[in-house]
Amino acid sequence: MSDIRIATAEDQVLLDKEAKYCSYGDTVHYIEPPRIFSRCEGSYVWDTEDQAYLDLQMWYSAVNFGYANPRLNNALKKQIDTLPQIASQYLHKGKIELSEMIAVDAKNKFGLDGRVHFNVGGSQSIEDSLKVVRNATNGKSLMFAFEGGYHGRTLGASSITSSYRYRRRYGHFGERAQFIPFPYHFRGPKGMTKEEYGSHCVQQFARLFETEYNGVWDPKVGQSEYAAFYVEPIQGTGGYVIPPMNFYRELKHVLDQHGILMVSDEIQMGFYRTGKLWSIEHFDVQPDVIVFGKALTNGLNPLGGIWAREELINPKIFPPGSTHSTFASNPLGTAVGLEMFKMTSEVDYGAMVMAKGKYFLEGLQDLQKRFPIIGDVDGLGLALRCEICGPDGFTPDKATLDYMVEEGMKGDMVVDGQKLGLILDVGGYYKNVITLAPSLEISYPEIDLGLKLLEQLLVRATTR
Repeated sequence: MSDIRIATAEDQVLLDKEAKYCSYGDTVHYIEPPRIFSRCEGSYVWDTEDQAYLDLQMWYSAVNFGYANPRLNNALKKQIDTLPQIASQYLHKGKIELSEMIAVDAKNKFGLDGRVHFNVGGSQSIEDSLKVVRNATNGKSLMFAFEGGYHGRTLGASSITSSYRYRRRYGHFGERAQFIPFPYHFRGPKGMTKEEYGSHCVQQFARLFETEYNGVWDPKVGQSEYAAFYVEPIQGTGGYVIPPMNFYRELKHVLDQHGILMVSDEIQMGFYRTGKLWSIEHFDVQPDVIVFGKALTNGLNPLGGIWAREELINPKIFPPGSTHSTFASNPLGTAVGLEMFKMTSEVDYGAMVMAKGKYFLEGLQDLQKRFPIIGDVDGLGLALRCEICGPDGFTPDKATLDYMVEEGMKGDMVVDGQKLGLILDVGGYYKNVITLAPSLEISYPEIDLGLKLLEQLLVRATTR
């Protein structure tokens, strides 16, 4: 095991400039000194010393289809040579066709007519969804959201994100959320199956509507003070927590009974991360609004958006000028998005992702049997979790996971004669969960390699 690396002279010059000139408001140095990266391809990134790192988090699931994906890169290059720019209030073919593709897919899957509205990223699209929801519910600004939920860090999005630290210094600007427990079975009450716990959580939520004195419901007029429930079908930053399959169906029944909309935040789990285009598809419910971003353009262009039911977003109820962004529906982003849809339609992409996810999960389950500090593993498609705990296999152990992340970034592990680093993402309520979001194009040998590297980190963690 090597000592902590020292930055090269060239990197140190850049780090000194960063310390003086860059805002730290959007900066997290997971290790010291931080790495500076110079190139990427497939499932790998390389630093300025040309050290390769296998990336198992892929830019928080923004690069679902692999770094420098040739087909998607070429779509961007082609668009640059034809129509690289046009004001978002004007029409171009890509905007119309990408909207059609998303809306027709939703019609086929959910049986609902709807429309698509674009913006420049996930948080901005959450803001647009809040406008749609408030507009459709006569200005109601109270929302339900989940404990452990993450929807972004713009002002409205942070108000419905469960972490108080994201809004502590800024206060509230209209939206407020009541946070409801998520069916996190590993840390739920003992003696219940996963499905029973899911039903229990729904029942606890439903009791809010039993009487006006629970604070959310006026039975005399049949109205709730709350406009919508914002859900991540699979929690992202919360630790890739996967609920029981009965949960959303039962939750949606309660919401429909009380006129509360369901907004499905697919920013991190959309575009086949879980083996389906939208992760909500696994749960047999009809969302009222879908918010998307990140992997729509494979991280090549900041483009996100919303799909909403026709009743919520048609031009009569949501007329021109309701919201606007200079770079929304930009032609570079829509061109990549269209190519992504074409690429994933040419093979059974969902089946491919599910098969790889099953293989990866089986490897994690094998590690769990051999390392007691792994308290829980789970996965849906290639959204996988590995919870690091104390020797009892349950007590959260953030320190050990932090150590593993730092060791992975040293770039000094060796597998079959190849020196490698490993990039992991940390999530979870206690920051003790490895949230694994590898490239959906990852090969089976690369999955094996990732498991071997994880094993080396676990050995280091348990023998240090």
